[in-house]
Amino acid sequence: MCRFYRRFVFRLVCFLLFFSSLLGCIIANPPFSSASPQLIALTQDADATNAPQQAKQGALHYQSGDYRRAIESWTSALALYQKQNDLDNAALMQENLARAYQQTGQFDLALNTWQQTVAFYRQRDDRTKIGRLQTEQAQTYSQLGQHRQAIALLCTPEPSANDCVADSALGIARSLKDTEGEVAALGSLGNAHRLRGNYKTAITWFEKGLAIAQTLDNPSYQAATLNNLGNAHISRALLKYRRAQSLQAIGENDEANTLTIEARTDDQAGLQYFQTSLSMPTNEPLNQLRALLNVIPLHYRANENTLGIEAHQQARQILPTLPNSRNKVFAAINLANLIQPEPQSDLLFSQTFCPSEDYDPQVKTLLNEAITIAQSLSDRRSESFALGKLGHLYECRQAYAQALDLTQKARWAAEDLNMADSLYLWEWQTGRILNKSGQDQAAIAAYEQAIATLDGIRTDIVVADRDLQFDFRDTVEPLYRELAQLRLDTEQFPRLTAARDRKGTIPKDNIAKVLSTVDALKLAELQNYFGDECAITALPEVTVEQISQDQATAVISTLMLGDRTAVILTLPDRQRQIHWIEVPDMALRQAANHYRSGLENQSDSYDSQPAQKLYDWLIRPFEGVLQSQDIETLVFVQDGIFRSIPMAALHDGQQFLIQKYAVATTPFFNLTTPPTLTRNNFKTLALGLTEEATINQQDYPALAYVNEEISNIQALFPKTQSLLNQKFTRDRLQQELQTDTYSIVHIATHAEFGPEPQDTFLITGNNEVLSIEELDTLLRSTSNAREPIELLMLTACETAVGDDRAALGLAGVALQAGAKSAVASLWPIYDQATARLVEQFYRELLKPNTTKATALQKAQLTLLVTDEQSSHPAFWAPFILIGNWT
Repeated sequence: MCRFYRRFVFRLVCFLLFFSSLLGCIIANPPFSSASPQLIALTQDADATNAPQQAKQGALHYQSGDYRRAIESWTSALALYQKQNDLDNAALMQENLARAYQQTGQFDLALNTWQQTVAFYRQRDDRTKIGRLQTEQAQTYSQLGQHRQAIALLCTPEPSANDCVADSALGIARSLKDTEGEVAALGSLGNAHRLRGNYKTAITWFEKGLAIAQTLDNPSYQAATLNNLGNAHISRALLKYRRAQSLQAIGENDEANTLTIEARTDDQAGLQYFQTSLSMPTNEPLNQLRALLNVIPLHYRANENTLGIEAHQQARQILPTLPNSRNKVFAAINLANLIQPEPQSDLLFSQTFCPSEDYDPQVKTLLNEAITIAQSLSDRRSESFALGKLGHLYECRQAYAQALDLTQKARWAAEDLNMADSLYLWEWQTGRILNKSGQDQAAIAAYEQAIATLDGIRTDIVVADRDLQFDFRDTVEPLYRELAQLRLDTEQFPRLTAARDRKGTIPKDNIAKVLSTVDALKLAELQNYFGDECAITALPEVTVEQISQDQATAVISTLMLGDRTAVILTLPDRQRQIHWIEVPDMALRQAANHYRSGLENQSDSYDSQPAQKLYDWLIRPFEGVLQSQDIETLVFVQDGIFRSIPMAALHDGQQFLIQKYAVATTPFFNLTTPPTLTRNNFKTLALGLTEEATINQQDYPALAYVNEEISNIQALFPKTQSLLNQKFTRDRLQQELQTDTYSIVHIATHAEFGPEPQDTFLITGNNEVLSIEELDTLLRSTSNAREPIELLMLTACETAVGDDRAALGLAGVALQAGAKSAVASLWPIYDQATARLVEQFYRELLKPNTTKATALQKAQLTLLVTDEQSSHPAFWAPFILIGNWT
């Protein structure tokens, strides 16, 4: 998995190469790796004469990149050896077949074959073979995104020692003093941790591998390990750049600058490792090319275009010296991608980026060369990528007939091999070309097919590489938004202007498809945010009609489309209306952030103007129909920046929205379950922290009113188990959840939601933290074993102004934890007001026929209307209800 520019198309290209990409990932594969088919110890007896010949032919096909024919030859050889009862050579053929299956994406076959081969060597007690093959098996798991399984094969830690268990790949290599096997295992182990986003751990393992590789008389080992280290550092740099961008967007410039400096340091470290690799005395041009392809974009990013161009020219000189192979095809494609010096070079690998026309002759030469080589090898996979990339170039030049022809050929090649990971790209590209050609309905069909293809593999893609979480917003998310916008722009939908009095009634079948696309996007966003192998899956489908039917509930969905935002209202009678906010995303973001900043500033008298502006955009166009249909509850399915602001405090000039409607939010419709709350025998687990805490050198104040908050809960719910301060630990929480069933879990402690799960945590007793992933695992294990938790309450959460990634995590917390609903705060209130609101919420919840949304509404009104000291929205507005509102 390549590391630079974290662009999905480019990563897919990289994914195809031996165990790494031409951009140098786990190239640290010694001679027993997939790059070296086993041909040793082949017997030459008369009865098996054809078997060695088939084995040799398979190796030649493999080395040329013709993996399908290699599989055919080795399958024949395997059958012959098995017929002659030559088990040793049969095992060697199985090894080779496993490597070839891996190259063609047949990972299940590869794993099954590895397991059979390892079992054979266990019978022979050949521990060297077992250890080395476990390393290759682990690499296959990593390619599948199953990094935990890979790590378990490579180095399951001893329970009481700082070492790996004896039967792990690393444990075997160390016990046998198999230094080559140890270097390979360390490289694979580092790679698995890197793909999980554990860069510090990955670097530690790579450094251990480099120390051993330097003792070997083989420069390729050192070069490969140096490339691994370089990739780990630039991976970490890219993550820091992304974090810095998020911080800049919310005005945290000092912290953003610090992260940018750290990222540049990692970039320089990575560049040094790659340059050292290039200087190694090796005659392997492929390794040199891999390093150069890493170096080129690093120079571009540092505005060292001259050095980047020089590295590109060196790579172009090496390319003709390589034998025709799949590696050479992808090298040509990557060189075409890197031909344009661009300081913001990550744009070069976006699905829709168009290079300058000045580079067209060189790009066409490289891509046509790639196509010719791929066709000569009958390598349909690499041919598909080369054709698709050339088709995109013609798309950029508005030569749509040629673009569509090339893209169609790329699709056919991908379909031939059932290559869903590339097929969806060319289906998407087909949709764009058809749309630009004015063929709207054909374009919609292509987009729908692309999403259907992507949905089948999206989870695997996300978990295969943790860094893809940030790429998602640039390379996968646009597919969904483009389809939704295309549907809204067709003649089937009357497009409305910004005038508030112009509303249109949309045919429900058509708008339902738009909402379905939006729902698919929301699910994809949540899976992308949490990015775990066993995180979020779609729940049984619940339609808008099922949610709204026989309820005084309306659903308002938002969809941000760059230059405008669609606001879609769904009513209980299944009628839908749409209103357009004709404001660019950036201006809308600024208005939303201004609104929220004013809400949080409790020291000033409240200015309702920012809240009125948002009300005019989101609610006022629908005022008449909401009143005529006696709507009591508004449920919001929010997009982008809207997730980070509370709807309850919108203002019509006379009163807040919460004074007219109960308000809830849900990430998407399928997260809700219509049945109402069961109020019998509530049992509550209440956890809290009243003491000051210090985490990562940051001080968190004491929560003085948590004792009162917990006491109120105990008074309302006699069956309450409370854990405060030192009793509030991960182990004690796990013990309670395993031994008892709770319908409500109430947590009153500092909780920070960041742009990714690693930045999201709760503070427990003894200055310890509980990550949101750990909390989710604990809660989900309980809900899986018994009834789902009815309500998760988090009363001191904090998300930064303008951080819609953090708000996304907050929005998904109920689903991720397996709870039906969650109530959480967007910002903390260190005041008795929180204790009062919580008490009133639970008091209302106990009343018959009171929904959670209504209970929260009345609790907020208690502060707003009856308590002058807490009437400022800073005290009551941050609390939002997520998930099932009934």
